[in-house]
Order: sequence, then structure tokens, then C-alpha cells
Amino acid sequence: MISIVPGVVLDENEIELSFIRASGPGGQNVNKVATAVQLRFDVQHSVSLPPPVRERLRAIAGRRVSREGVLVITAHRFRSQEQNRNDAVERLVALIREAATPRKTRRPTRPTRGSRQRRLESKRRRGEVKQGRRAVDLP
Repeated sequence: MISIVPGVVLDENEIELSFIRASGPGGQNVNKVATAVQLRFDVQHSVSLPPPVRERLRAIAGRRVSREGVLVITAHRFRSQEQNRNDAVERLVALIREAATPRKTRRPTRPTRGSRQRRLESKRRRGEVKQGRRAVDLP
């Protein structure tokens, strides 16, 4: 069990890890050892996450979530399999943690009397500047 935030715990059995060959530096190791990690997490059918968290996670993850609702994270930053595995799980936990904290609702506010007066005063001054640019009609 992976603790995300109080009240949200992720079951490790819902995470599917597969190892693939990574591109980039590593010498002959690149061709022999599958060090990159591909983490798959079924957001759509997860029993660990409450429905609102699932919806926010789908929105936050964006293109990383497939049509079937599976989140795919590929980690190949490190040269060791263990470090990449930890990196992938940490990135998943960070995404879920972000989705678990709801956004603050915006409380509408009204402009103060002083800000309205300043706005109208600047509009009046701007109008005077523009009026001063007009051609003067001679009789």
C-alpha cells in the first residue's frame, strides 16, 4: 500500500510495471539490459481512488491517459532499473497527490470604490488626451 494523502491509499497490485530497453547513453549496456520502466495504472477502473480524484487525475495527466483510461508513465532517466522503477512510482504518486487536493473555488469579489474612481479618472484623462489631438474646426 502506498499512502498518497490522508484518506487516499493506492494498492500496489493496481500498478503494472514492465521493463523496456532505453535509448540514450549507456554503451553496450543499452543493447543488453532493459533498464527503462513503463508503468501502467488503470485510472478508469481503480478501486483505490475516489471518483472525483479519478476525474481530476484524468484531466491532469492529459495525453498520458489512453482512451481506455490507462495512465502510462515511462521512466528512463537513470541507468539502473531500480532507480527508474522508483522514479516512475514517485511520478505517479505526485500526479495522484496533485489530483487529490481539490482546487480552491473562486469567490467572486467586487471592485472597491477607490479602484472604480481611479479607473474612471484614467478614462477621463485618456479621453481628454484624444480630444486634444482632434483637428480644430475654424468658422
